[in-house]
Formats: sequence, structure tokens, C-alpha cells
Amino acid sequence: MRFGRISKAVGVAAIAALAMSACSSTSSAPSGTSSASGAQSGGTATVVEVNAFSSFNSNTAKGNVDINSKIAYATHADFNYVDNQLNIVKNEKFGKYEKVSDDPLTIKYTINEGVKWSDGSPVDANDLILAWAAMSGHYDSAKFDADGKITAGTQYFAYAGDTSGLGLTDFPEIGADGRSITLKYSKPYADWEIAFNMYNNMPAHVLATKAGLKDAKALTDMLKALPKGNPDVPAAPNAQLKKVADFWNTGFDTKTMPTDPALALSTGPYVVKSVVPDQSMTLTRNKDYNWGPVPKLDEITIRYISSAPAQIQALKNGEADIIAPQASADTVEQLQALQSQGVTLDKGPQLSYDHLDLNYSGVFKDKNVREAFMKTVPRKDIVDKIIKKLNPDAAPLDSQIFLPAQSKYAETVKNNGSANFQDVDIAGAKKLLNGATPTVKIMYNKENPNRIDAYTLIAQSAAKAGFKIVDDGLGASVWGGVLGNGTYDATIFGWISPGVGVSSVPQIFRTGGASNFNKFSSPEADKLMGDLILTTDKAKQDDLEAQIDKLIWASDYGLPLFQTVGVDAYSDRVTGVKYNPTSTGVWWNFWEWSQK
Repeated sequence: MRFGRISKAVGVAAIAALAMSACSSTSSAPSGTSSASGAQSGGTATVVEVNAFSSFNSNTAKGNVDINSKIAYATHADFNYVDNQLNIVKNEKFGKYEKVSDDPLTIKYTINEGVKWSDGSPVDANDLILAWAAMSGHYDSAKFDADGKITAGTQYFAYAGDTSGLGLTDFPEIGADGRSITLKYSKPYADWEIAFNMYNNMPAHVLATKAGLKDAKALTDMLKALPKGNPDVPAAPNAQLKKVADFWNTGFDTKTMPTDPALALSTGPYVVKSVVPDQSMTLTRNKDYNWGPVPKLDEITIRYISSAPAQIQALKNGEADIIAPQASADTVEQLQALQSQGVTLDKGPQLSYDHLDLNYSGVFKDKNVREAFMKTVPRKDIVDKIIKKLNPDAAPLDSQIFLPAQSKYAETVKNNGSANFQDVDIAGAKKLLNGATPTVKIMYNKENPNRIDAYTLIAQSAAKAGFKIVDDGLGASVWGGVLGNGTYDATIFGWISPGVGVSSVPQIFRTGGASNFNKFSSPEADKLMGDLILTTDKAKQDDLEAQIDKLIWASDYGLPLFQTVGVDAYSDRVTGVKYNPTSTGVWWNFWEWSQK
């Protein structure tokens, strides 16, 4: 599978976010007027999501959960977006980016005049500089050991994406207009068009004041004066930058509506109107917004319901207009029964996969124990129970990077070592354990029925080999925040992709990568990933990814389980909803939604 931007950890059925995009704007008619299709501008819609909102900054490793990104997508404008055909669509009403040079690769970004934050402050070069600082890792000097732990130096911004691409640039040149920056890359970069995004950026003027600086320009001046971080000669942490980064990392995390409205600013079609913790959020039109596709609905309410039957009941009762429940045979059957009542069902493969990851520490620091555990995982039974009824052709996923529909998949799985884990091998696991009975704590979203089923099957099978399994299932609003914190030994979750780019391969698998939650580390794989982001030829990218895939399997990283199936449903009260297999889901064209 090919990922780009930010890979999103999701609890629905959870990679390129990863992960997590000529402007196809839709001008709205005056509120209340009808269109020829029977839809009208104005009105409201209620969307149901599985996970609960937890942060206004979905760019951090902790905040990088699907629901946070979807809210960011609806409340922040950007230079482009990815449509449901995996095309990158430019939004030139927001701003422009142009390739100034191929050698060296040089890209200029310009925000259009008049684009502003919802508090009236202009979106300008200061915001571009802050976004670059967070996404480039320019100031970091951290050194990592084989377990992915920092042994020296400092890592400032806890950016969830991969920094190696923008890390090829030095401090940007700021345009005389105050609304543009120019990035010059030291080497070619494959994902340059999606490397720099603003759809979930944080306001520079807010970060500046929160860190004790006078204004956004003072923040830019401070960043410009600082040297590039050097892991070989790490300097002492810069106190002022650390204040900025620390607030960027955690200051926007909240399950409630912030008492300080500056923490919930918007640059997009909608602003957040209200939040009920772990229950709902309401978005209302940004009255000033005209720098991109203009939405038709006046208001969107998002309800958080993890249970698929409860989602379906809400749709049936008219309490929800659009739902994206956990895919299962029962879910599809129940939704099909509602089609006679005006419900439309969309079902298809997602650019997403479920997987089991093993930490390279604790009980799984021993490679033999990792391999033994992997031999007990009943992948075929998991697919049969969870996916077969939705997709009769489904089979266990045998690659950590490619999906079955990709041309490189079949060739890669012949050589990557996945054949060693096709079938459960309890005898082989016992031989590797040599009489040991390791205790393994497995973390997963206990409100996700597919994850419950996968956990149950894994726990039952592993126990036959002598493993003592501890159920560490957590709630839907909690599990994403503990990824990578070392409190568990294995985890079942998933990655979902925005459908473009290769950057999320190092994001997940590179030593010290922001989403490298189990601390996998391979110098050989790191070198290949370094080559990957510099490679623009598709065939060469595939070859590099195949080599990386093989190294991941050889390390007993854990197991991919299956490609997920997406299910969306909506009532005849709304129009304009279109299926999208990427991390944005149905939200990709929310501006086209209308109330009948």
C-alpha cells in the first residue's frame, strides 16, 4: 500500500496519512433556496463517527487519530486535497504552490490575500514558517538507540508524520509580500507535492503568545535565528523553542470546548461551535470563508457512537444522517434492510489494514519470543470470522507495505518471509519458548467488535503454546493516546491512508519515526527508506519498498492481519455523499453535502 502525508491510527477498522489532498469549488446559493436536484443550501446534517474527539492538533503523535483529522479537514483550508479517485486537487482560492526549479528542487508557497483565521488574524508567512518548523524536524538534535529511545539531544515538535522530506530543506526564504515562503531541497524528494500541508496547522500568533513572545513575527524571528539541530553535536535545548514546541505538542489536546477560543481557531469552511465530551461536536459555518469550496450546510453535528448497531439505530430513527460503522456481515445486513426506507449503502475496500504489532522491549525483546508468538496467531481464522462474509475473496494480508490490488504485492509476498506464518504452528512456538510461559499484555480498542474478535482468537491460540495473555483492552476515546507508551506488549490496531505518497513508510518504520510505536529499528531498512523518499520513479519505489518489507518480516515485527472493508450509509435526507477509501472517508467532499 502506498501512503503519504500522515498515517492515521484509527479505531474504526483500522495508511498515505498516512493519515492522515483547478479547485473544484461549489458556490452555494442563498440560504434556503433549492437547487434543481431537490437539495438546498442551508440546513443541517448529523454524522456519526466511531472515535471521540480529543485534540485540535491532529499533527501530533498523540492527536493523530482519524476523528481529530476529519475535524481539522472541515475547519482548516489547504493548498490541495485528495479526492475519491486519489487525485491531488489544487485549491487555488486558498493559495498557490509552484515548482520554481527542479535542480535544486525549489517550491514556492503563497497564501492568497484575505485568507484569515476565524479571529480575524491573517494567515501569512508566519503560519507557514511554524508549520515548516514542526514538520521538518529542522531543530531536532535527538539521537536514538536501537530501541528507538532518545539517548542524547532534543526532539522538539512531536510531529506524527515523517520529517525526512522537509528535513532536506533549510530555513525558508520569506517573500516580501509576507504571505509566501520558498523551500529549497538539498536532494530530490518524491512526495514534495503533499509534504507541506496547512489543513491542520496551528496558528503562529497563538503559539507565540502562549510561549511568552510578543507576536507571530517574533516567533518567526526566533526560529530564523536558531541553528539547525545536529545529532552528532547536540546543543543544550533552547528554552524558548521548547516552550513553543511543548505547547504545540499538548496545548491543543482537549475533549471539551476550550475556555480560550484561541485554541479552536479555524481557517476553513466551518468553525467548532460546541463540544460535549465523549459525546458530540457541532460545527457551524465560518461566515468569512470564501477561499475554497463553499459548503451548502449551515451546520454539521458529529456524534460519537462506537457501536455499529447503535449507529444503525440512530440512522433508522432519524437521529443521524450519515454513518460509517464498523464493517461486519451483520452491519451490512441491517443496512440493506433499511434501503427500502431511503437508506443508501456504500461498501468497498479501504486503503487500510488491521495488524498486530509487537514491542521490541519487555517480553518481546527476545526475537525468539516474538517469532513464537507470531506462530500462534490464527490469521486465517481471523479473516474467516471478521472479513470473509464481507469479502468472500479475502485472505490474510501478507505485506506490511503493499495491498493485494497493487501490482507488486504478489511478487513481494513470495520473497518477504510471510510464508513462514501462513498457518498456526503451536509445536514450533513451544519449541522456540523452550518451556517458558511469557506473560503478554495486549492492548486494543475494546469498543470495536472486530478488534474484540481478533483479540479473542489470538489469546486463545497463544495460550495453547504456553503464553499467559493479559487483556489490556481500552475504551475508544483512550486507546490511541497510549500508543507507544510502553505499558503493553502487543497491540491490535490499524493504519488508514490518504492514498498518495511514500512518506509514511519511514513515518512508521524508520528508527525514531513519529509513528514507530513498537520501536522497530534496522539500519539497513533506514538506509532504504532514506533512498525511497528521494526516488521519484514508481518501479524503483516498488523495489525499495519490497526490500523494506522483507526486512520487517525478518525482524519478527508482528503481523498484518487483513485489508479492511469500508461501509458508509446515509439517509435520503442528505445528498452529495460519496464513498472514499482513504483516511478522509466521506468527509472528503463535505462541502457538497446538502439537505433535501
